[in-house]
Amino acid sequence: MRSTRGLLFFTAMFVLTAQTAFAADSSLGPANAARFGLMTLIPPVVAIVLAFATKNVILSLFLGVFSGAFMLEVKGFAVYDGIVDGFLRLSNEILHSLADPWNAGIILQCLAIGGLIALVSKMGGAKAIADALAKRARSPKSSQLVTWIMGLLIFFDDYANSLTVGPIMRPVTDRMSVSREKLAFIIDATAAPIAGIALISTWVAYEVGLIRDGLNGIGMDINAYGAFVETIPYRFYNILILVFILCTIGFMREFGPMLKAEKRARTTGKVIDDNANPMVADEATELEPSDDIKLSIWNAIIPIGSLIVAAFLGFYFNGYHSIMDGTNQAQITLFNNSPLSFEAIRLAFGASDASVVLFQAALISGMIAMAMAIGKKILKIDEAVSIWVQGIKSLNITAVILLLAWSLSGIIKELGTATYLVSVLSNSIPPFMLPSIIFVMGSIVSFATGTSYGTMGILMPLCIPLAFALDSSQSFVLLSIGSVLTGAIFGDHCSPISDTTILSSMGSACDHIDHTKTQLGYALPVAFISIVFGYIPAGLGLPMTIVLPLSIVAIIATVRFIGKKVPDPVSI
Repeated sequence: MRSTRGLLFFTAMFVLTAQTAFAADSSLGPANAARFGLMTLIPPVVAIVLAFATKNVILSLFLGVFSGAFMLEVKGFAVYDGIVDGFLRLSNEILHSLADPWNAGIILQCLAIGGLIALVSKMGGAKAIADALAKRARSPKSSQLVTWIMGLLIFFDDYANSLTVGPIMRPVTDRMSVSREKLAFIIDATAAPIAGIALISTWVAYEVGLIRDGLNGIGMDINAYGAFVETIPYRFYNILILVFILCTIGFMREFGPMLKAEKRARTTGKVIDDNANPMVADEATELEPSDDIKLSIWNAIIPIGSLIVAAFLGFYFNGYHSIMDGTNQAQITLFNNSPLSFEAIRLAFGASDASVVLFQAALISGMIAMAMAIGKKILKIDEAVSIWVQGIKSLNITAVILLLAWSLSGIIKELGTATYLVSVLSNSIPPFMLPSIIFVMGSIVSFATGTSYGTMGILMPLCIPLAFALDSSQSFVLLSIGSVLTGAIFGDHCSPISDTTILSSMGSACDHIDHTKTQLGYALPVAFISIVFGYIPAGLGLPMTIVLPLSIVAIIATVRFIGKKVPDPVSI
C-alpha cells in the first residue's frame, strides 16, 4: 500500500510541474506528445509498476487509466478538479469502450463461450473424451502422447484444459511411472499456448479486440480476425513448446531438473519427491458431471463442433453480404461467378465482422448444448440455464480487463504516448531487433504479474505504432503483434503466480514449486530458440517458409543432442 501511495504522489507531483494547457482531444495526440514529452509514459508505467508491486492487473490497469485521465484534466494546481474530472473521464472512457459495437460483440462472445464450456463440462463431454483417450495409454511414451493430444483437443479454454486433463490422466501416468512434474508440464504447455493460437477459443475475443484497436490507431485497414490468423506463424514460442513436448516424448529424452524427476519416477516408482507438497484440485467443483451421468464424447463433439461450423459459416455469409452490399465490382463479380472459390472464401472471411459472428456462433452452440442437456435428462431447464449463467460469470473478469485495457489504450492515444515513443526510439532501435525486444519485455511483465491478458492490454497499444514507425510493412507489424502475444504467454507460462501454472499443479497433484522449477528449465531454452531462430531472422526479413522450419529443427536438435535417455520403468 505504501508503494502505491508513493507512486501516485510522485505521479501527481510530476504532473503538477507540467505546462498548464492540457489537450483532451485524441486527434491532438501529437500535440500532447510534444507538450507532455516523457510524462506521456506515466499511464503505462503506472500500470506496469503497480502490476509488479500488487500482482493485481485490474487495480493496475484502473490506476493506469486514471493517472492519464488526471493528466488530461488537471489545470495547473487544481488537484481536486483534476481528480474529479479525471474520474469522470475514466468512467466515460469505459462507457465509450463498451458502447462500441465491435467491443460489445467481443465481450458477449467471450461470455457466451464461457457459458458453453460450463454446459459441456457439466454434461461430462470433456471428461468422456479424456477417458476415451486414456484407455489408449499403455506405456510411459503413449501415456504422455495421449496427454499431449488431449491438451490439443481441449483447445477452446486453458482452464478447462488444466482442470480436465490432469485428474483424468494422473492415475494413468502414475501407473506408467511418469513423474507428476512431467504431467504438469505437458498440461500447462498445452493450455495457454494452444488456446492462444486456436482459431476459436476464450482467448480469441480478447486478442482480436486488442489487435483491432491497435491497427485502427495506425490507420491500417486490415480485418482484425484475419490479422490474428496471420500472426499464428509468428507465434514461435506457442508453436515450438508444443513441438518440444512431442520431441521429448518421441525421443524419450529429458534434460535439466525434468531429467532428475523422470529418472526418479522410472527407477523408484516415486512419481513425486519424498519432500513434495502436492497441490490437490477441489474435486467438488460445481461443474463436475454427476456420478450418475452416462459419459459420452458426443456431449462435447456436438456443441464444440457446432461452434466451429457456425463460426465458419457465419464468417462466410457475413462477409458475403458485406461484399455484395459494397461497391467493389470486381469482388461482386467474383462472388457471382465463383462464390465457393478459395479467393472468394478468403475475401468473405476478411470482410466479415468477427465479433458479431463469434458471438452468434457461441450463442447457437450454447443453445444446442442446453437442448442436449435437457433432452438427455442430464439437466432440468432451470439447471441448464443456471449452469450457462455460471459459465458466463466465470469470465466476467475477462470483460473487466478488456474494458480497462481498451480504456488505457484510449488514454494513451490522447496523450500521444505512442507518438512520443516513436519519436524517441525510431532512430535508436534497429528494426530487426524490435520483435525480440517486445517478446522479452512482454515476458518480464507477464512473469512478474502472472497474467498474459494484462500484459497484452498494456503493451499492444504501444508496440503496434512503434513497429509501424520502424517498418510500415504489414508483415513486420504482424510479426510485432505476434511477439506481444507470445511474450505475454511465455512469461505467464513460467510464472509461479500464474493461474494456469497453479491450476496445472492442482490438476496433476504436483508440488507447485517442483512444477515451476522443472517447467522453467524447459521454457527458457524454447524461448531462447524462439528469439535466435525465430524473431531475429524474421525481423531481418527471412520468409516464414525458412524461419519456422529452421526453428523447429533447432528444437528437435536440442532435445536429441542435449537430452539424455530416460530409463524404462522398473517393477516396484
